[in-house]
Amino acid sequence: MNGFYGLLIAVSMYSKIPVPRVEWTGPRLRYVMCWFPMVGVICGLVLWLWFSLAWHLEIHPVCAGMAGSCIPLFISGGIHMDGFLDTVDARSSYGDREKKLEILKDPHTGAFAIIGAVVYMVFYCACMIQLFYDGMEPGGRRMAAAFCLVFALERAFSGLSVAIFPCAKSSGLARTFSDGAQKKTVVWVLAVWIFVLVMGMGAISGFLAAALTLITGGVIFLYYRHVSEKEFGGITGDLAGWFLQLFEAAVLAALTAGARYLLL
Repeated sequence: MNGFYGLLIAVSMYSKIPVPRVEWTGPRLRYVMCWFPMVGVICGLVLWLWFSLAWHLEIHPVCAGMAGSCIPLFISGGIHMDGFLDTVDARSSYGDREKKLEILKDPHTGAFAIIGAVVYMVFYCACMIQLFYDGMEPGGRRMAAAFCLVFALERAFSGLSVAIFPCAKSSGLARTFSDGAQKKTVVWVLAVWIFVLVMGMGAISGFLAAALTLITGGVIFLYYRHVSEKEFGGITGDLAGWFLQLFEAAVLAALTAGARYLLL
């Protein structure tokens, strides 16, 4: 039952999907990160259903792409985007480690966060529109299907980082899940998630989509570790959100380019 409670904690914490609230006890926190990708499975499924409906109804690509860009934010409640914006503010300060960590805790939104939000969403919407448009062709549709698996994959990598990367602070969400995790089990389960998702992506969408996703995501994962350790002394919940959004946008751009220039 503790594994099932871990699922409920993961879904309630990282999404707006209504599930029964359960108490956060030590045994229940051990396997929360194992279930983090399930939130991504739901995001990808809802996005694919929207794409399929929009293709069937011949909705204009701009409308379909922009609406599709909102789906991950609606499902997650913006928790990862919040971390992305806090991290943009902190890194844009060019302060020392203590200054950046202080900015991460500040509830106020700075100018650089607003600029980052606008640039990110414009870029994301542009790629999503193009991906939907290219999905009108069979080759492009395979890339769109691959992207729907990315939401689970990025969360598997994010959960992996919580289990193996050092934490920057002695408190906070990342520290809570890191200290509470049965790390060996979490690492193995998330590794299986990653393997199954990449293999599934290859089977459904082709080798090219799987390769583009794995290479791009791997580079972002290594960059995340470099930035978190060099600039912050480890990861935080905000940095995990920043990584997730960065991973998502980078892979979306890679798959869009793959659909446009390699398949069509």
